[in-house]
Amino acid sequence: MLYEEIKKANVQAMKDKDTVARSIYSVVLNKLMLENIKKREKGQALEDADVSNILQKTIKELAEEADNYLKAGNQEECEKIKTQIKIVEKYLPKMLSKDEIKGIINSLPDKTIPYVMKHFKANYNGKCDMRLVQEVLREI
Repeated sequence: MLYEEIKKANVQAMKDKDTVARSIYSVVLNKLMLENIKKREKGQALEDADVSNILQKTIKELAEEADNYLKAGNQEECEKIKTQIKIVEKYLPKMLSKDEIKGIINSLPDKTIPYVMKHFKANYNGKCDMRLVQEVLREI
């Protein structure tokens, strides 16, 4: 499971005394633990799709933070954050391309927005950007 891989990588970062990797693993693991608690309250288990969603949100937050450091002229912090983004991206599954999404939508019997969004949420959660799905759907 993805969650276990991240925990092992965190331990390895501690052993290697890699402070940049260690700091991002701590942030990600805290978010995952909070999500795990929420899921357990509902009687559910944390799945890889949930982990992927959290990783995607973390990458977006880090990208915003890097932009802010860049605007402030702090290039060193910006580089650290870009390194952290690369670390987190290693754990994301391969995302569906625009053409793959288009092919999936064309193969569906119903091409209404609610049906398509439900289909992608149920079958491709964490493997595609839902904004991209919506964009492709509008083009069709």
